[in-house]
Amino acid sequence: MSMIRWARQLTESSAFRAFMISVIVLAGMLVGLETSPAIMARHGTLLQSIDRAVLAVFIVEIALKLVAHGRRPFAFFRDGWNSFDCIVVALCLLPATGPFAAVFRLARVLRLLRLVTALPKLQLLVSALFKSLSAMGYVSLLLALLFYVYAVAGVHLFGRVVPDEFGTLPAALLTLFRVVTLDNWGDSFNRAIEHVSGIKVTIFFVTFIVFGTMIILNLFIGIIMNSMSEAHAEQERRVARADVSNPDLFTRLDLAARHLTELQSAMADLRRELSSAHPPRVSVDHSSCPPHPPSQSMPTPATLTSGRPC
Repeated sequence: MSMIRWARQLTESSAFRAFMISVIVLAGMLVGLETSPAIMARHGTLLQSIDRAVLAVFIVEIALKLVAHGRRPFAFFRDGWNSFDCIVVALCLLPATGPFAAVFRLARVLRLLRLVTALPKLQLLVSALFKSLSAMGYVSLLLALLFYVYAVAGVHLFGRVVPDEFGTLPAALLTLFRVVTLDNWGDSFNRAIEHVSGIKVTIFFVTFIVFGTMIILNLFIGIIMNSMSEAHAEQERRVARADVSNPDLFTRLDLAARHLTELQSAMADLRRELSSAHPPRVSVDHSSCPPHPPSQSMPTPATLTSGRPC
């Protein structure tokens, strides 16, 4: 159990996380340096040795995380990010030879994507992006309908006068894509207005920009922001469940209960010692004394010294 607790504390520490982030960044730098033939000719052996050391660090990290899960190592793969890390490391272990050598070399670039698993904020962004895909599908369908309608209208309005931009349906779709990104859309506007009425050109371009850029693209932003809030709430619930299921919390709870029991027994002993050192005063029961008639006379010394309880 001490080994499991040590592995859990090590993998969850901030120093270990910072070390792994630096190793992932180093792996990305190595992949970039290997693209230079001059650097590989001079320092190829050194870079390959460092790359093998980085891969060994990744393997040790996965092993420590498996040990940290104790008797339930398969719980490690319940998290999709952990499975992604294992797939990336497994691809890096494949020999970079044969017809698929280029593909296996490209797989090493994926090691840089492990920054997503190392940084919770990046996980939140990626999770929000995946959550928004379902809602983005309908918005994308609406945008495609808008593109198709305006592309057909553009072919009929400007196809003869501006054939290079609106001569065919694919050319019109490509022109509208450039317009919706606001990239030099004024050039297309000026070419069309030279041959077609200014009212038609203005209505066509202005309405398309308003619907395509200011409304539909803002819908994408709104969907992503909503998905980010949902992903953030889900991450908080996941952390809360992990804290509840953490065995260290139950260990600390048992320890606190044991200390509370010891404190209660110590307080009981102290109470007994105080009661034996200071016995309580004996109260006199006057109910058995015969009633005395009220007297207005002062008590005599004999009655004061007689010792009668009544």
